[in-house]
Amino acid sequence: MSSFPRFLPCLLILTTLLSACSTVKYTVDDGRKVNEGLLASLRMLGHGERALRPAIARSAALKDPECSRQWELPFSVATSYDWPEDDRVAWVRALQVDERLTVVAATADSGLTPGDKIVDIDGYAKRNSTKMLEELAELRDDGDPFPIKTAAGKTIVIKPFQVCRGYTRLAPPLTPGYQDFHWLMSIHPLEVFVPQVSADEALWMVLWTQGLSEEGGARMKTFHYSKEIVSTLFEVASLAVGLNAAAEAAKVAASQAAQAAAAAAAKQAGEAAAKQALQEAARSLAEQASRDYLQKVGEELGKTVARQAGNVLRDSFMARVGLSVSSLSWVATTVFDNADRWAYDRMMRLGGDPLAGASLHQKLLDRGLVRNAFVFDEERLRDYAELARQSQRAEMLTALLRGASLEVFALQLGEMPSVGDELAALELRAESDEVVPAAPGAGGLIDAMLRMPLESGSD
Repeated sequence: MSSFPRFLPCLLILTTLLSACSTVKYTVDDGRKVNEGLLASLRMLGHGERALRPAIARSAALKDPECSRQWELPFSVATSYDWPEDDRVAWVRALQVDERLTVVAATADSGLTPGDKIVDIDGYAKRNSTKMLEELAELRDDGDPFPIKTAAGKTIVIKPFQVCRGYTRLAPPLTPGYQDFHWLMSIHPLEVFVPQVSADEALWMVLWTQGLSEEGGARMKTFHYSKEIVSTLFEVASLAVGLNAAAEAAKVAASQAAQAAAAAAAKQAGEAAAKQALQEAARSLAEQASRDYLQKVGEELGKTVARQAGNVLRDSFMARVGLSVSSLSWVATTVFDNADRWAYDRMMRLGGDPLAGASLHQKLLDRGLVRNAFVFDEERLRDYAELARQSQRAEMLTALLRGASLEVFALQLGEMPSVGDELAALELRAESDEVVPAAPGAGGLIDAMLRMPLESGSD
């Protein structure tokens, strides 16, 4: 009995230490000054997340047998794990996000609300939110229902759903101007959510991104894998002979390099000599193609400078963004018009307004926000007008682009005259045609994000 009091203080100390270790303090908004630029980007990201997530769920109703599929979740998450302390405060202030996996946006029937903290995913619980993200991505891609628990004690069964291939994602808040296109995912700059977008405009973004994957996936894959087989030197060379012939560029380069290597091997009768010849041939071809390609880019950018006071719609997406996107993205631009048609058709299938693409275009154009894929150039707008004419919406499109109210056309879906002459006469000018320097973006961001169930990057 006398020994019990002796060990009681030790037990009390141990209990206190264990209690302290089990109590994790998460970041709160203490009112400190934070990076205002980051704060603005986070708020814009939140607006985009809340607009896109219901649109992504809405696109699942297509059940389109013609498209490849991906699994999606009825919510998106983010975390400030591993961010600097001041930036973590900005995350809390803007989006209620702390170091835990935090819901940023959710569909109405998901059982979740923005700000919910996910602490357990099908029995998996880690303080490291990156590992939690990986677990969430794996369960998403399995496609089976799974339970999650929130910090408030709620247990919710999550049901992944299938959509057409092509994740719609947003730029990380530290690089709000970043954009990139891949057959599995497209990343759009945050500027597309500067204006308040409607539900149909958000749906247009989602369907357009899926359409880009469906219509351009084969071309992007051909370019990507041909480039990987030959050499990373052909990152630029593969586009030199024309954006619609990326595969041929790589094929010709590989053939010529192989021939040079074979000749050297026969002459030198040595593997080392053949390898060196292959490298030299590839380097020579790449350097020449690079010069041709950069000249082409210079001409495109020169057109922009020469037309600073001109109509921005004459500038292609390539001319507007220059070298700020990857070569794979340049290949993707060759099917932007196909993505427009794909989205237009499926907007009608879902009962949405197919002119949402035009209204989004006009909102962005009115604000001079033209460094994104949702502002049509002249050629794309002309093709879009033909789609409107075929669906008897030509006059409505003309009115929309002029800024007129569409209410008077609500019941006028009969035969309408062609919009060709009307569109040719329109002067759709942005407030500025200034080329804004591209925001930096880490190379390979898409590859890093493909396993993440995020609407945007957070690292």
